[in-house]
Amino acid sequence: MAKSRFGRRGGDDENSTESPFAVKKLSWSGLKKTLQIFRYTLPYKTYFIVGFIFLILSTGTSLAFPKLVGSIIEVIEGKSPYTINQITGVLIAILVFQAVFSFLRIYLFSRVSEWAMADVRRDVYSKIITLPIGFLEQRRVGELTSRITSDVTQLQDVLSFTIAEFFRQIATLVVGITLISLTSWKLTLFMLATFPIMVVAAMFFGRYIRRLSKKAQDELAAANVIAEETLQSVQVVKAFTNERLEVQRYRTALDRVVANALKAATFRGGFVSFIIFALFGGIVGVIWYGANLVQSGDLTIADLFTFVLYTTFIGGAMGGLGDMYAQINKTIGASERLVEILGETSEVDLNVEEKTIATVEGNIAYENVQFTYPSRPDVEVLKGISFDVAAGEKIALVGYSGAGKSTIVQLLMRFYNPQGGKILVDGVDIASYPLSALRSMMAIVPQEVMLFGGTIQENIAYGRPGASESEVREAARKANALQFIDSFPEGLQTIVGERGVKLSGGQRQRVAIARAILKDPKILILDEATSSLDAESEQLVQAALDELMKNRTTIVIAHRLATIRKVDTIYVIREGQIVESGSHNQLALIDNGLYANLIKLQFETASLVDNG
Repeated sequence: MAKSRFGRRGGDDENSTESPFAVKKLSWSGLKKTLQIFRYTLPYKTYFIVGFIFLILSTGTSLAFPKLVGSIIEVIEGKSPYTINQITGVLIAILVFQAVFSFLRIYLFSRVSEWAMADVRRDVYSKIITLPIGFLEQRRVGELTSRITSDVTQLQDVLSFTIAEFFRQIATLVVGITLISLTSWKLTLFMLATFPIMVVAAMFFGRYIRRLSKKAQDELAAANVIAEETLQSVQVVKAFTNERLEVQRYRTALDRVVANALKAATFRGGFVSFIIFALFGGIVGVIWYGANLVQSGDLTIADLFTFVLYTTFIGGAMGGLGDMYAQINKTIGASERLVEILGETSEVDLNVEEKTIATVEGNIAYENVQFTYPSRPDVEVLKGISFDVAAGEKIALVGYSGAGKSTIVQLLMRFYNPQGGKILVDGVDIASYPLSALRSMMAIVPQEVMLFGGTIQENIAYGRPGASESEVREAARKANALQFIDSFPEGLQTIVGERGVKLSGGQRQRVAIARAILKDPKILILDEATSSLDAESEQLVQAALDELMKNRTTIVIAHRLATIRKVDTIYVIREGQIVESGSHNQLALIDNGLYANLIKLQFETASLVDNG
């Protein structure tokens, strides 16, 4: 299923070059789709509206400055009934109000952005965790976590600051142009003549900035993937002394991030520089033309001074708009990727309480089940598998690697759906069961146990959240885990470390068994649960498994055939088909049988090890 970790992404078609997060040309429909992310601000619209009011007040007070400064010139010319001290006092009062309004605006918009982005992160995580296994296997972990981290952070920056500033600059433009029009419509038309050039430049630069910024975000996600995978497999890295290799891989990925980011910054900087040059060049032109109007008597010096100050405000707003427009374009790519994930279909609806199944016996039936992995449609993994398991019966699936053993149990847990045939539990097609209810009947003890980084108690209680400490201790006792747990100073509160690294393989297995015992499932799946253990650990784990299997329908996947001698029926799988079935004694007596050959092979391997 999964390609090499050095590939682009596990599970992709070998010939495919398109990533699900690839950079696309943004259409109007795509823009509307990405703006859906801002619906997360609706629950906090009151704060947003009040913040917007303070934004208007802050903008209004700032726009009063040029007019009041112009009034000072009128005082100097002797054309005003007010004194300089009076106008200066008003300026100071407006400055105080502007400071208060600006603080409240920033605070309220920050509250909206923090809460809204927390909701986005929660929903994106909830969506990812409820997506089917097939989707998750086609994405690398670092790529998905990058969506929750860097993409949401990009949105948060825009929502908390850029959008507010964008509206403030728009308001400055509209109000400022209105005020200068009242001052001198001739001078206003002269100034506005440069606008069409800037609009065309914004469209040209914006298109490339958006594309390059989205690509830079994708490259950053790829770099995060390398870091996360390397840290998760740090023991392998060190065992093969590949620290230099991994550092080089990460450096190469970061070089691609920097190259794309700098390319986007070049366009962004060019856009802002052009806007500044055009605007302040326009201001020079305004001063020149305004001076001529003063000389001709069409404009007073005070009005020209006021006009120039307003033009400076408008120029600053336009220059700021250029950078903010680029930032918003950059954010569109991030929001588009989040919307793509949120648009995927979950296999579990967390908002709906699924029905529980009152009585479960544990009868299982496979009826002509056929299956092909979506990532490998040309390889048929199961070719008409049929068998029955009575409630409380224990069966084993054996065969060479790749025969389809693990796929059989993955279909039972509905990690995938078969293309043909059906699987029944208690006579009911598993497709008819609510998914969570179906999986709540089962528990699995895998070969490679994955523990969470918390305490032993938390890991055992994962089988039944809310279980009391006494229930956890009883499950640990039945799993032969209590002795080693009590040997730790912290007991059940011992921290197991990342992925359980502070525990031995046998200890991790017994914690996993205790977790399964606590869940108390009707159907138990043991996926080579003892194959990687030493003899002493295997004996303890096998004893715990014997306790766990009591009165449960059990499916055992095993390579060590000695561990399945006591099961009721053994099914031998080869190339997706059942080729032999029966008890251990029956299958061992079949001449040239696959099971008999497996026994012979394991016996010879064990003899070589003993003689070595």
